Amino acid sequence: MDLSQTKQPDYILLASVFLLLVIGIIMVFSSSYIMAYKWYGSSFYFFSRQAVYAVMAIIVLLVTMKIDYHIWRKFAIPILLLSIILLIMLYFPGFARHIRGARRWLSIGLLTFQPSELAKIALILYIADCLTRKRAKLISSFVWGILPVFIVTVFIFFLIFRQPDFSTALVIMGCSFIMLFIGGSQITQLFALIVMLVPPGILLALGKDYRRVRLLSFLNPWEDPLNSGFHIIQSLLALGSGGLSGVGIAESRQKFFYLPDQHTDFIFSIIGEELGFIGALAIIILFLIFLWRGFSISLKSRDTFGLLLAAGITSMIVFQAAVNISVVTKLIPTTGISLPFISYGGSSLIANMFCCGILLNISKNTVEKNEVS
Repeated sequence: MDLSQTKQPDYILLASVFLLLVIGIIMVFSSSYIMAYKWYGSSFYFFSRQAVYAVMAIIVLLVTMKIDYHIWRKFAIPILLLSIILLIMLYFPGFARHIRGARRWLSIGLLTFQPSELAKIALILYIADCLTRKRAKLISSFVWGILPVFIVTVFIFFLIFRQPDFSTALVIMGCSFIMLFIGGSQITQLFALIVMLVPPGILLALGKDYRRVRLLSFLNPWEDPLNSGFHIIQSLLALGSGGLSGVGIAESRQKFFYLPDQHTDFIFSIIGEELGFIGALAIIILFLIFLWRGFSISLKSRDTFGLLLAAGITSMIVFQAAVNISVVTKLIPTTGISLPFISYGGSSLIANMFCCGILLNISKNTVEKNEVS
C-alpha cells in the first residue's frame, strides 16, 4: 500500500459542514439583530463578527486540509501542555473574563478566547497518539494502558468543570470513552471506570445549589416558570410555535427578549420556531451525515492514529451537537453549550473548522476495500 497516494477530500462531509456554516450565519443574524440593535446600536453587530469568524474559520479549514495529519502527532504533547497551562491561567487574577459568574474566556491583550476549545483538540490528539503507542497494553494492562489516558482526561475535566462549564467537561469525558472503546480497551475496564465515576458524578451534579435547581427545574420547569424553569419553557414555546414549516426567517417572537442566549446556546430553538420541524430536522440530518462520513473516514484510515483521530473529532463534534439539541428540547437538564458551526462565537467555530480540516486530510489518505495492502 502506497502511503503517499492521496485522493480527493470527502466532499459530502465538506458540503455538510458548509451548509451548517451558512445556516449558522443566517440564523445568527436572524436571532440576534433585535438584541444587537438595542445593546450596540447596530442590527449587524453579531452578524458581521460571525461573518469575519466564518472567513477565518474557512481559511483555517483549507490550510489544515493541506497539512499531513501525521504532523499533528509530533505536537500532541506540547499542545496538550499548552492547553493545560491556558486552562490554569483562568484561575489567576487578571486573565479570566468573567461572564455571569463563569470564567471560561481568557483575555490576553486584545485577544479573547476559550481555552476549553483548544483543550478538546489537544485531548483528542493526545489520546489518539497515546492509544496508537499503547495498543497492545490496552488489552493486557489496565495500569499502563487505559489509566494514563483516564488520569489526563479527568484532570482536564476538572479544570473545565470548575470554570464552571459542565457541558464541555461532559463532552470531553464522553469523547474520551468513545476513543478508548474504539482504541481497543476492554469493555470490563471501561465499565469499571464508569461505575467508579457514578458516585463522584452525583456529588458534583448536586454539590452546588444552582446545579440542584437546574436538575429540579428540568423535571418540572413550570413549577418556577419565571426563574429556574424560564429558559426551557421559552425554548419549548419557540419550538412549538414553529409547527411544521416555521413562522419564517426573521419572524421569531421569542427572540424579542423572551428566550435568553438565542444566538448561542438556544439558537436551535429559534431554528425550530422560524424554520419549523422541517428546518430542525434538516439540521439533525446534516449532523447525521457528518457522523456517517466521519466514521467512514475513520474506518478507512490507513493507520491506527488516523482511525482514532478521525473517530475522536467526529465524536466530539456530534456529541456536542447532541447535547445542545437535547438541552433545548428538554431531553436533559439545561446546561450551556453551543451548537457546532451554527451558534455565535469565534473560538468554537475556528476550533471546529480546524478539526474538520484534519478530518478532511485524513479522508484524502483512506484506503478502499479493493485496494491491496
